[in-house]
Amino acid sequence: MVLLIDEIDRADDEFEAFLLEFLSDFQVSIPELGTVTAERRPLVVITSNRTRELHDALKRRCLYHWIDYPSPEREVAIVHARLPGVPDSVAERVCDAVARLRGEELYKLPGVGETIAWAQALLALDDTDLEATLGVALKVKEDIDQVRESGVLQGA
Repeated sequence: MVLLIDEIDRADDEFEAFLLEFLSDFQVSIPELGTVTAERRPLVVITSNRTRELHDALKRRCLYHWIDYPSPEREVAIVHARLPGVPDSVAERVCDAVARLRGEELYKLPGVGETIAWAQALLALDDTDLEATLGVALKVKEDIDQVRESGVLQGA
């Protein structure tokens, strides 16, 4: 059994305390139900986007593994896998543009999900204008303004 706790950094301190209780004995006390115990010890996967620092007690119980952004070639393959039939030119152009954006000092860098959504938007809109659809990849107005002013996407 695998338990996925996604984006733990978005949870509050109380949830971290609840999680620590669960991770110590693989059981949790619920006032309305009593104590619930896992029949088998689960493999627990916790993800974080580093929007806040996690408590040391939680980090001590974890094996840390950093997953970086994929290479542009790998990201093109991911786009093709998620959007079958997407033209190579669209997938490569979007992945190149995302790689350029990730080289900038932005508040929120685009993830693979934004790459896929951007390619999908270009296909749905039958549009090739990356700058006009920049809001699919970037979700902060200041980031969009900065990219437009810097011209980082010119020629992309």
